[in-house]
Amino acid sequence: MKNTSSTGKLGEDLACDYLKSKGVRIFARNYLAKIGEIDIVAIDRYKTLVFVEVKTLKSGNSAIRLADGYIAGLLPEDNLTRSKLKKLSRICEIFVAKNPDLIKEEKGWRIDLVAISLDENLKPKFEHYENLF
Repeated sequence: MKNTSSTGKLGEDLACDYLKSKGVRIFARNYLAKIGEIDIVAIDRYKTLVFVEVKTLKSGNSAIRLADGYIAGLLPEDNLTRSKLKKLSRICEIFVAKNPDLIKEEKGWRIDLVAISLDENLKPKFEHYENLF
């Protein structure tokens, strides 16, 4: 397994634990559609369907050298681009069309991002962004 895929798997496992601690019920993981994947499909404590994108970076992988020689740190959330978010939204629409019974009309659905920074000891720091799209 490549380092990035093992980091991603670890991040998804940590995100599931984090979300469960917030009263979220995990419905599915790694939902595949023809055009891509949803990391986590969940139902929050208010019964809203939530699609969760997980972005994870280890501390050693989060720095880049800029042209002027300075080093800048990247955050995991920097890896969720506008085009990736738009694609994720299309995948969510496919999921919803196939699973309309999971939608509570008054609640709808949303896309969240759980960004995880891992230090050198793999201790996670979470940032949870709700309702991105």
